[in-house]
Amino acid sequence: MKYPLGFYSFGKNIGIKDTSLDFAVIYSEVRCSAAAVFTRNNFPGAPIYVGRDHIKDGYLQAIVINSKNSNVATGEKGIKDSYQICETLAKSLEIKKEDILPSSTGVIGVPLPIEKILTACTTAKENLKPGNLDEVAEAIMTTDTKKKISYRTYSHNGNEGVMYGIAKGAGMIEPNMATMLSYILCDFLPESKDLNGILKRVVDQTYNCITIDSDTSTSDTVVLMCSGKLGSIPDQDFESMLKDIATELSKKIARDGEGASKLIELTVKNGRDNLQVTKIGKSILNSPLVKTAIYGGDPNWGRFIMAIGKVFDEPIPYDHLEIQLGGISVKGASNETKSKLAEYLKSNEEIFITVDLNTGNFQKTFWSCDFTEGYIQENAYYTT
Repeated sequence: MKYPLGFYSFGKNIGIKDTSLDFAVIYSEVRCSAAAVFTRNNFPGAPIYVGRDHIKDGYLQAIVINSKNSNVATGEKGIKDSYQICETLAKSLEIKKEDILPSSTGVIGVPLPIEKILTACTTAKENLKPGNLDEVAEAIMTTDTKKKISYRTYSHNGNEGVMYGIAKGAGMIEPNMATMLSYILCDFLPESKDLNGILKRVVDQTYNCITIDSDTSTSDTVVLMCSGKLGSIPDQDFESMLKDIATELSKKIARDGEGASKLIELTVKNGRDNLQVTKIGKSILNSPLVKTAIYGGDPNWGRFIMAIGKVFDEPIPYDHLEIQLGGISVKGASNETKSKLAEYLKSNEEIFITVDLNTGNFQKTFWSCDFTEGYIQENAYYTT
């Protein structure tokens, strides 16, 4: 596995969880150009306040993450704790505290075990290893069942660089963004150096197109750090590579939804604009009736009609509407067609849906998963 040059990291258990990895640090040997996008929830976690503050100048050199505790709804104490974590880690790494972005993920409303975290920060430098980002991908997991990693290589002027992304997320996910953390590191820069613009465009087409349960987390964070150690590459190539990685990570998050048995990919095409397409796409994929029908292999196509029709401020002429599951037209399906639909839903772990609105030329793809008994069990007893 290849890693971008000059990045070091580790993941370890510091006693927040019983035995699994629960604390991680990513460090760059040079100060990086950076951009970040955060949750739109009105009650963001304490690390979000600190992260917004520290990313303002467009530079970062390290990221510190703990899992099992989100440091959300912890008041001024939670914010002070996040700043103190950055200060303590900065001393260990011998960098500016403002160049550190903190993240926390896990249960809401519980104070951080701050002494355990500060102790881990004081010894951070001696734990760092070159690359090693797959260990971080494990340490940031909560209800995830598997690590989420994606990377690409790029050759330019005789140098082969790497863009490497990791993510976590399985529940409380409808990004704008989700209990979703994602960190993407690169040893190239885009020629324009417009990391903010590029990241926001990519996030809107990828992470913001995932929904598992319609709940927007308090802790969503996507961070892009570029060292520029291998110079600059054309913006188009940089953005294309970033979008590839973000798309792959988005699909992995959706596929690993709590209790999920199927990945759902929905393309809404020929819509009027982004607003119309997004409203209708999210309405379909956030419908418990649609998601449970897909789980059970029930060819109840009327649920798709309901989910589109309930977007009352975006009326779609019924005669113009076309819906396909796995290439099979569903509107007005005969008993024979329903049997084919049921077989498609039951025999595939990836379900492809196309909705043609015939109201314009705009198209967008969204990802989700089915609802199973596992989702209920995971969330009914989450803290007990």
